[in-house]
Amino acid sequence: MKVFAISDLHLSLNNPKPMNIFGPVWEGYEQKIFDDWEKKVGQDDLVLLAGDFSWAMKLNEARADFDLIKDLPGKKIIIRGNHDYWWSSVSAVRSMLPENIFAIQNDALKFGDVIVCGTRGWTVSENGEFASPEDEKIFKRELIRLDLTLQSAKKLQTSNEKIICMMHYPPFNFKKDENEFTKRLKEAKVDAVVFGHLHGYKRRQNQFNLDGIKFYLTSCDMVENQLTEIDV
Repeated sequence: MKVFAISDLHLSLNNPKPMNIFGPVWEGYEQKIFDDWEKKVGQDDLVLLAGDFSWAMKLNEARADFDLIKDLPGKKIIIRGNHDYWWSSVSAVRSMLPENIFAIQNDALKFGDVIVCGTRGWTVSENGEFASPEDEKIFKRELIRLDLTLQSAKKLQTSNEKIICMMHYPPFNFKKDENEFTKRLKEAKVDAVVFGHLHGYKRRQNQFNLDGIKFYLTSCDMVENQLTEIDV
């Protein structure tokens, strides 16, 4: 079983929002992703989608976007991003999803020798200072959610299963300073972290190691609309 990841697809069948206004990398990006997906992924493989999947505003509107990927190979695992406004309760989301798409919220799932957990995350402070009291409040709430999902992952770990944590926001600031997110990930001995949210034309470091953890930035425009294989 192989594990792949890509995030920030921003699909919009029912809420059309042309992404090519953000640059040429977005021209025909959906078909590029799907073509690469078909080439790489087998039916028993996992594809991690770390947030901002659909521009839909309501859950029933997101169904059409999930229909675009339901017949693609592999099992798909999703978490909520900051633009996934359609995501209401996780029970409602799960009741709508096709059988080969799984949602994670405050919990974890085990697939063979791989455990997947995750949470949205939030903006990390710079020099210990948050941009606003509201940012600090949300950060602390997401820290609780990270604790819950990591605890769930550890309970599922019965032998040497690898743990992959998905976070929509990067779990650190621009300088990659240690913070409560990275401390928790290190304490839980997570093997890999998949994140998205970041966009731009300047080439970023998409894969790197930090404190023994492999980190993968998988925003689709940052990986040239190709799935990234996660090495665990």
